[in-house]
Amino acid sequence: MRALVLREWTRFENVRIEEDWPTPTVQPGTVKIRTQSVGMNFALSLRVEGKYQVKPPLPHVPGIDLCGIVTELGAGVTRFAVGDRVVAFVDHGAFAEECIALEHRTFRLPDGIPFVQAVTFPSSWMTTYIALVWPQWGNLQFGETMLVHGAAGAVGIAALDIGKIMGATVIATCGSARKVEVCRAHGADHVINYREEDFVARVREVTDGVGADLIYDPVGGDVTLRSLRCVAPEGRIIPIGFASGKVPDIPANILLMKHAKVLAMNAGYYNGQWGVDPARHRDMGKVFEPQLRHTMDQLFRWTMQGRMTPEISHVFTFDQVHEAMETVLGRESIGKVAVVFDEEARRLAAVGPR
Repeated sequence: MRALVLREWTRFENVRIEEDWPTPTVQPGTVKIRTQSVGMNFALSLRVEGKYQVKPPLPHVPGIDLCGIVTELGAGVTRFAVGDRVVAFVDHGAFAEECIALEHRTFRLPDGIPFVQAVTFPSSWMTTYIALVWPQWGNLQFGETMLVHGAAGAVGIAALDIGKIMGATVIATCGSARKVEVCRAHGADHVINYREEDFVARVREVTDGVGADLIYDPVGGDVTLRSLRCVAPEGRIIPIGFASGKVPDIPANILLMKHAKVLAMNAGYYNGQWGVDPARHRDMGKVFEPQLRHTMDQLFRWTMQGRMTPEISHVFTFDQVHEAMETVLGRESIGKVAVVFDEEARRLAAVGPR
């Protein structure tokens, strides 16, 4: 089968599609999926360079989540049937025509949600729901004020939609006039173009000097450090990534003075992509399966109700995978960039940016 194959840790531009990568074999407790779409993101560029926390053995097919159609069931699988539309999490292997996923990391996709939009769910929206809604993390409450950085990106837009559903006042930061309009369309109460004004001063202004109760931060670097200056007393900051390329050293003295919390959250722990938890000696994707299924069902439900809206700014075919990554790294995208495999998706991709 055709697959994107990583044979050495390198820049993404050097990774090549190979025509004869072995087709994976279904195992007990797994499903085989014919890949229809995969989301492109900044973290993938770190993974192929060997800069991510998890490094699968080389060579391997990169990619940790996908959308597709079930084509074969392993022994013991009861939740799915051949032909089901699904989204799934995998340790690696998504950027290939076929992929194997564990049953408990696979979720049925409603018929009303196209594959090309569904790429927002496995990582971006699920991560954001866990970070903002689960009680052990953000536990966002009605009437609170939330600041969302990188608000026109995939996790940012998810945060805007979820924040408004939860009844929060939402402040968004982004870096262009076009992105400002997108944030407003997703319900942001205040939008700050950080290229034109100081977001710290603006947040203090719109909160009457109090600051934001919750700050959702996929950017890192100086953005995280400056956010400490506008978090409310007893507020919380949730870093979920470092799109700026810089990991901040967070000064504990400011947290102490503000009674603030930093709640770092990586969804890979909950869906099992970090492997076996050393304390519990179990696949955490299995441990948290009920909560994850509830999370995905709620996200699907809100989307079908029109309360959440996936943003896919660019659609590329599998052959255009390098161009897709260039779009992400060039910060040209809004929402998600999708890479598609089937013939209908190829037709959609031919129209270019959406």
